[in-house]
Amino acid sequence: MIEPSVEEFPADNGPQLTPELAIANLQSSDLSLRYYAAWWLGKYRVKEGAAVDGLIAALEDEADRTELGGYPLRRNAARALGKLGDRKAVPSLINCLDCPDFYVREAAAQSLEMLKDKAAAPALIKLLDGGVAQAVQVTGRPHLVQPYEAVLEALGAIGATDAIPLIQPFLKHPVSRVQCAAARAMYQLTQEPVYGELLVKVLEGNDLNLRRVALGDLGAIGYLAAAEAIANAKAENSFKLIALKGLLEHQMSAESNALSISDQAIRVMKLMDSLL
Repeated sequence: MIEPSVEEFPADNGPQLTPELAIANLQSSDLSLRYYAAWWLGKYRVKEGAAVDGLIAALEDEADRTELGGYPLRRNAARALGKLGDRKAVPSLINCLDCPDFYVREAAAQSLEMLKDKAAAPALIKLLDGGVAQAVQVTGRPHLVQPYEAVLEALGAIGATDAIPLIQPFLKHPVSRVQCAAARAMYQLTQEPVYGELLVKVLEGNDLNLRRVALGDLGAIGYLAAAEAIANAKAENSFKLIALKGLLEHQMSAESNALSISDQAIRVMKLMDSLL
């Protein structure tokens, strides 16, 4: 689970917008207005066709560049497109996986995870080239050569079972968060409890931030056997409630045709009540 970079959160005192104005601002000569508009359209889930088209166009922006060669507008546009849920954006987001900006690639992978289109699998798998041996930190930068956490999570979410042999070695990656992402993906692709238990074990560790990551992962995969461990984890109740909500949603989805709520779902509800 990758923390968003600061570009996702413009100041709260930004300009007051309407959907129409935000869409229009994507074409503004003022780069700050374009940047804010892309963020705003994603935050408020403006799903109009013109918004989607404008954000897709912004993925090819060349004007908004940082001194280090980053593309802030592209980053915000990529994030927003995942939130809008329109699969029309999939081909353009796939193209973004080749962008020289790490954070654009990361945002694109995160959005492709949300959109869950298997057409993205080959391009995501390509980012795993070289395996764990090549998955090292970029010299002088705070990130690895590829956004492995986002890529692994996306492959798990879209059901890319062909990627299992490539994902499994990342369970031994030296970065713990990458290990968590690999365990999350492996559980989604195999439904084998051993991978869910790897995440449960993380909840027993000393790193609070990593425990938060594992809580998010367990909720995302709906690993029901982790319910008690989640409720008892040494972390803020807000994180535990989000994880338990994820378990409950998965369980309710599985029981969508049932005439009554299962004992497992009731148990999760009780755990959630105990945290409120």
